[in-house]
Amino acid sequence: MGNAAAPYKRIEGDQELTRSLFRQALQNPGGAIDAICAIGEQLELPVTADEVKAHINNLDDDLSKQWLIKARGGL
Repeated sequence: MGNAAAPYKRIEGDQELTRSLFRQALQNPGGAIDAICAIGEQLELPVTADEVKAHINNLDDDLSKQWLIKARGGL
C-alpha cells in the first residue's frame, strides 16, 4: 500500500479536512481520491489512487469504509 497511510493520517488529524473530503467523496469520489493523492505529494510521499483505495478498504474504520462503499460507483 506504499505511502497511503501517511496522507490518511494527516487527514485524520484535521477534522475540517476530514469533513471536506467526506463531502467531496459523496459528490465526486474520484476528486476525493485525487485530493488524498495531492496530500501525499505535499508530504513528499507520493501515493496512487489504487493505493489510497486499498488502504481505505483495509482500515478497521467503518466511517471511512462507508464513504468508499457509497462512492464506489465513481471509483
